[in-house]
Formats: sequence, structure tokens, C-alpha cells
Amino acid sequence: MNTTTTPHAPSDPAGAARFVTSHSLLSLDVRHPFAAKSLIDAQDMHRTVMCGFPGWVDDGSPDPRARMGILSTWTVDLARQRLTLVVQASLPADWTALPRAALAEPPETLTVDRTFRAGDRVAFRTVVNPVRTVAPPPGSPPGTRGARVPHTRPEHVKRWFERRLQPPGEPPVAPDGVTRVGADADTGRLAVRMLPRVSSSAPHKGLRIARAEVKGTLTVTDPETFASALTQGIGHARAYSCGLILVR
Repeated sequence: MNTTTTPHAPSDPAGAARFVTSHSLLSLDVRHPFAAKSLIDAQDMHRTVMCGFPGWVDDGSPDPRARMGILSTWTVDLARQRLTLVVQASLPADWTALPRAALAEPPETLTVDRTFRAGDRVAFRTVVNPVRTVAPPPGSPPGTRGARVPHTRPEHVKRWFERRLQPPGEPPVAPDGVTRVGADADTGRLAVRMLPRVSSSAPHKGLRIARAEVKGTLTVTDPETFASALTQGIGHARAYSCGLILVR
């Protein structure tokens, strides 16, 4: 299985774009301490995701997650006591570091190889970290960064996502600097669900990540930008299982 090729590239003069990546599906038993800790602590979940890619980058290298194209998302079924984790990467995963007793089922891996064209319609689901930046108060020292404030209402999350849609003929980057996803949608049919926040204790004490699920149907308007959005994800907190767009 070769997943180390360029994640996306134009495939014909008509403006189609090819998206190639690797997906892993992990099913963990939340009664096992390893899985339970991943569910409770966002930093432990990050470590669980990253343990599938040992040796690809040197220890201490900056931003290894982005360099390996790693994105993830997860759901939990409390009735079945199952944590389902989907991990996307531009490299093949090796899950032998996971404790066997924590696995409810053997890991599944597959290569995704799809070509998208303008007008294609795809069902999608994504979990995002919907935040807005508030300007620093007057009198703050030069260079002070604004604070990120999470949206807490579905209608506000919906508007956050709508700003990233790309109607036909619009550029990949909006006038206000927001990166678009290369696709449009019937916004009246988007479904938004607020999810519990995730957090972490030491060494990331105070880390709290707001999350929301957005589902619906996208119509591709800019295939290259759409393939890029699938590859890179959207929004903040991508190291903490936000931003992956799953399509079918």
C-alpha cells in the first residue's frame, strides 16, 4: 500500500483534483485504562493518535502532526463501551504500540484514492473547534494577540462554517482572510450539534477545547481547494481531533 504520494494533485485539464490518503479505523474498549485515559484527557488522545507513526520524523522536529498529514476524529458509544477513532495520514500507520487488550477489534486500514470535479456532491461530517478572535483590550502592549473565544450556540457554529463555504466563482480565501473549503452547501440543510468540551491536565493544564459536529451535503466548486481542505483540515485544534472532513 503506497500512501506516501502527493496527497492531492490535478488529474485532468478540466480542473479535477485527486485526493490520496490513508485512513485507519480503531475500535477501543473504554473500560480499558488506556482507552479511558484517551477519552478523558485530550493530550492523551493526541498521543494515542501519534503512536501509530513512529520513526517518520526526528524527535523534537517542529509540528510533526502537520508534516505527516495526520488528522483524526472520534466518537464514543457508551451503550457498547466503544471508542471509535478515525485517523487520516499521508503515511502508513503502524498500530502495534497499542495495548492489545485495549482493542475491541483489530485496527483496519485502507487507502483512499478519489478524484473530485466541480459539481460533485458528497455527504460529509466534521467535528470542528469553532472559535472567534476577540481583539486585545485598548492599551495592550504592541503585538498582543487577540483571545480565541469559542462559539457555544449551534446557530453561531453554523455561521462559522458558512463563512468557510466557497460559492461558484469565489476565491479560495475570503476577503477577511478566512480559508474556504472549495465547496458550497445548502445551509438550510446543515445539521449542527454541540459536543462536550475536551480538556487536559498537566502538562497542558487549562487546555479546554470547544467542539461541534457539522453534517450535511457539499457541492464541489473548486476541486483543488476542496482536496486541500480534505488533506489539511479546517479550523483550529487539529492536533486534538478537530478539523478532519470525512466524505462519502
